[in-house]
Amino acid sequence: MKILIVYYSRTGNTQKMAEAVKYGVEEEGLEAVLKCVAEASLDDLIEADGIILGSPTYYGNMAAEIKRFIDDSVKYHGKLAGKVGGAFTSSGLAGGGNETTLMALIQAMLIHGMVVQGTTRRDHYGPVAVNAPDDTALENCRALGSRVATLARILHG
Repeated sequence: MKILIVYYSRTGNTQKMAEAVKYGVEEEGLEAVLKCVAEASLDDLIEADGIILGSPTYYGNMAAEIKRFIDDSVKYHGKLAGKVGGAFTSSGLAGGGNETTLMALIQAMLIHGMVVQGTTRRDHYGPVAVNAPDDTALENCRALGSRVATLARILHG
C-alpha cells in the first residue's frame, strides 16, 4: 500500500512537516512517497491508496503551485473516490488563514470523493505550523501520516 505526500515549500517549513508526515506513514508499515509538487505527476494520484497535501498558507489559501496541481487533477475526476486524504499547512502568523487553507485542500479531496478523517486531538482539520514547525507541529504531522496510513489499510487492505 502506498501513501503519496505532495507538498510545496518555499522556506523549507512545509517540507519539514512533509518529512514528519512521511515518518508517520512509514511507522505504520506502508510505503510513503514524498514529492515536492514540481516533481509530482497526476499519475502518482492514481497509484496511491492515500494522498496527503501540504502547502504554505498565502492570503488565507494554498500556494498557487498546489492549487494548479489540484486543478489539473480534474483529469482523474471520479477515479480518486475512496482514497484516503489528509492535509497540512504552515504560515507566518497564528491567524494567517491556516484553517481556511486546510479546508480548501480538504474540499478538493471531498469533491474527488476521497475519505478524510479528522481528529479529536489538537489540529482537528490537519497539522499547522506557525513559522518553523515546533515539536508539537511535527508530532501532529507524524500523527496525520499514521492516521491516513491506518485508515487506508482498513479501507483498502
